[in-house]
Amino acid sequence: MPQALSVMELIATSIFVVAILHTFSTKFFAHLAHVQPAHAGFWHLLSEVEVVFGFWAFVFVLLVFFALGKTTAITYLETRNFTEPFFVFAIMVIAASRPILKAVELLVKTLARIIPTNRSLAFFFFCLFLLPLLGSFITEPAAMTLAALMLKEGFYRHGLSRQLKYATLAVLFVNVSIGGTLTNFAAPPVLMAADAWGWSSSYMLMHFGWKSALAVFFNALFVTWFFRKEITAKGKLPDVEKDQRVPMVVIAVHLAFLAGIVTFSHHPIVFLGLFLFFLGYTEAYSRYQDRLLLREALLVAFFLSGLVVLGGLQQWWLQPAISDVEPTAIFFLATGLTAITDNAALTYLASLIQGVSTEFKHAVMAGAVAGGGLTVIANAPNPAGLSILRSDFDDAAVSPLGLLLSAIPPTVVVICAFLFLG
Repeated sequence: MPQALSVMELIATSIFVVAILHTFSTKFFAHLAHVQPAHAGFWHLLSEVEVVFGFWAFVFVLLVFFALGKTTAITYLETRNFTEPFFVFAIMVIAASRPILKAVELLVKTLARIIPTNRSLAFFFFCLFLLPLLGSFITEPAAMTLAALMLKEGFYRHGLSRQLKYATLAVLFVNVSIGGTLTNFAAPPVLMAADAWGWSSSYMLMHFGWKSALAVFFNALFVTWFFRKEITAKGKLPDVEKDQRVPMVVIAVHLAFLAGIVTFSHHPIVFLGLFLFFLGYTEAYSRYQDRLLLREALLVAFFLSGLVVLGGLQQWWLQPAISDVEPTAIFFLATGLTAITDNAALTYLASLIQGVSTEFKHAVMAGAVAGGGLTVIANAPNPAGLSILRSDFDDAAVSPLGLLLSAIPPTVVVICAFLFLG
């Protein structure tokens, strides 16, 4: 078995590198779909960021199947934990339902009216400030989904400049990544390590949450101020039409389903049962529903499942890379590694290392969430936001390099907050 394992690690790492390179090449495949219409369907498939890791995970399983046998391939898959992909799928669909969206819109609009400034500016600001922080309570995938839908309806659909589109997406990704650190149960990278390290919600708030909140506020305020003229000119607050109004009791039921999914987020047999019940409820009260984001949520779950399959055999190089490094260096190393892995996978692997100091744990966690906006694969909710907003970009594709460059300034703000505050 050790020989088989080393072969699997070699195959998995090679495929993992190819998948990362593919992730940074999706815009190229989207272009090919336009210039080679005979094979447009295939190129479109390869241009879907959410498909990349699932596609290459399938290739990996096929290679293992033929190289090492059926038993090895199936045994490996059965030892993977797919709870997070299932959870993200369920929470994304519920959070994007019309009753939840209208309730959050009402909250944001009410706050926007209180602020003595242009309402479009205030609405834009709260989408990038309040909603990422709500991720600490309704979970990051739900916060990402709601923020992306509201930004799409109020701004992206109205012809924003390329610069503002990328800046907004980058700040959204960065802020959601750190916005879930006010509690110990809502952010994937926190979930993966909090129990092992004995961190409560109060501990998270004291050591990470308040710093994150300040960074979220500054990032949202700066991008709103910098693009204030364009936001004011092109922003349009979503209107709740009469045929889209939702009774409070329906909103309450949807919130109850959302709360149930969050409460049982570690128990897929329970939250998937609740999700099926939710689907039945939406069918019974279809007049209060829009199209559920089943396709988008399934794509995101497929992406995360592929990451689980390929990421499960990266420990051989990832653990040595972070186990014997000074805390300040590990902070920057974790930030960089997050961009090419998943921050939840990074903190999970770190939680398996025995005998590390508290400073080491803090550095890994801070670095993991700080780098969560640099790439699509850096943070689990990012594909959810991308799937919603991508259609408003040129060729319906987001340039990984464009996202990376746009995310550097807000990421620097987060780094400074974690290093120099308290």
